[in-house]
Amino acid sequence: MRPSRRRRALAAACALAAWLTLPAPPAAAARVIVALGDSLTAGLGVAPDEAWPARLEAALRRDGFAYRVVNAGVSGDTTAGALRRVDWVLRAEPELAVVAVGANDGLRGLGVDAMRANLTAIVDRLKARGVRVLLAGMRMPPNYGQTYTRDFAAAFADVARAASVAFVPFLLDGVAAVPALNQADGIHPNAEGHRIIAERIRPHVERLLRR
Repeated sequence: MRPSRRRRALAAACALAAWLTLPAPPAAAARVIVALGDSLTAGLGVAPDEAWPARLEAALRRDGFAYRVVNAGVSGDTTAGALRRVDWVLRAEPELAVVAVGANDGLRGLGVDAMRANLTAIVDRLKARGVRVLLAGMRMPPNYGQTYTRDFAAAFADVARAASVAFVPFLLDGVAAVPALNQADGIHPNAEGHRIIAERIRPHVERLLRR
């Protein structure tokens, strides 16, 4: 873990810890959704209120869903790191979790089988606590090779199907590879890109909340 990642991880931990120690809000506003992810969720390069979890919370409230969306994104995190953080995330007592990790596993060329096992463990642990899960898939660019990119994308669908959880095939659908929706690195969405992610995630979340 590089120093910058340590700082981001510490900041994320402190932010959630501080939130957990605040006085409880009114009952109607106390229900929680957690977004468990990496820099694509944390909002690297954009303001906190521009990241898709914050935009999702605002959209849900406009639609009459009084939920707090806790941003549990940590830049640089892998599925293994997210698995280690699940118990910490559960302290927020979420009703629903959007699991959006795996991009860094792919960028580092980590094994698909290990990623699949980590995702399965994350989903199983959340479900065991009665948390509804929306799993967001990820895809790798073609330069990672046909076999790896195919197996990588399929792993998310496999986990969702085996665990019977809701599934969004690609977190960055409509955003990836669109220069106007990404920062200069071509990887991280800009504010408008995050807005689109939130809008595409929102119907899936609302469907689960209505169950």
